[in-house]
Amino acid sequence: MPTNRITDIAGLRVGHASDPRLASGVTALLFDEPVVAGVDVRGGGPGTRETDLLDPERTLERIDALVLSGGSAFGLDAAAGVVAHLAETGRGFAIGPARVPIVPAAILFDLLNGGDKAWGRFSPYRDLGYAAALAATRAFALGSVGAGTGAATANLKGGIGSASAVVAGLAAAGVAAGGPAESGSPVRVGALVAVNAFGRVMLGEGPHFWAGADEVGDEFGGLGLPAAMPADAFAWPPRKALAGASTTLAVVATDAALTKAQARRLAVMAQDGLARAIRPVHTPLDGDVVFAVSTGRVALADPVTDLARIGDAAARTLARAVAIGVHRATAPPGWAGPPAWRDRFGT
Repeated sequence: MPTNRITDIAGLRVGHASDPRLASGVTALLFDEPVVAGVDVRGGGPGTRETDLLDPERTLERIDALVLSGGSAFGLDAAAGVVAHLAETGRGFAIGPARVPIVPAAILFDLLNGGDKAWGRFSPYRDLGYAAALAATRAFALGSVGAGTGAATANLKGGIGSASAVVAGLAAAGVAAGGPAESGSPVRVGALVAVNAFGRVMLGEGPHFWAGADEVGDEFGGLGLPAAMPADAFAWPPRKALAGASTTLAVVATDAALTKAQARRLAVMAQDGLARAIRPVHTPLDGDVVFAVSTGRVALADPVTDLARIGDAAARTLARAVAIGVHRATAPPGWAGPPAWRDRFGT
């Protein structure tokens, strides 16, 4: 049964670890088998780990997990916790008798949101990463959880969002490398996002979402778009501009069989989903990062045209996930950021 989450793609699991006192957390995306991956970085102030190895010319072909974390640079420690969990289960790139789990990561800034960040010598993010990996499952929560615990946008609480879609009209050639599906299987795309943007996800002060044109059913309120643009639709975000203090982190996934170069192109196209859902976006004040992963289950008959269709679907799915993340968010006790959408406009 589809759940409208990235885990509608077989072989993916998501886990969260949230600390309300800290007002921060970690989200881990684990793969049952290593996957092909790419990345596209558009923000002016990104914080990442092991993204260079995702370049198509690099030797390593596949990764074992991805990590999205709060905590700014301190949050990069979360990947070590996920690596530890994978090592305990025997996962990782084989180098002789050794195995090294490959876990790229990206972080968002949530250090000024009212949480207690006085953690002493070592940050808690390694342990949060381990807990997130341990909790990974197909059915996972949305909103103010994991990396979205302390996230915010210009005028609303941010959070974790996810969505999925089936890409119709592709001439899928069948299953790659002995997979379980039959010839002509549909191709799926999914998105997972931690929304912590400098810009707005609403037209002005709302309640309409910029992503309203891409909404499926009433997944983020069913409001659609207004009949006319409100006067404040393009007003500059009403908060102090701190370089690198805002970041939206996202993953798009597909079960289509892609190369590393194609995964990189998918990440590039998926960035359009952020542009549809957040305005402004990709500013010098953001650190926006989009990963793309391929489980390789369904081979494509026309890799060029089909990739274009998959990329378009990924952009629309990511835009929906952004709005869902903000629509589901709640403000924790002691929260020093903007209000939640539900507090302002109801459910």
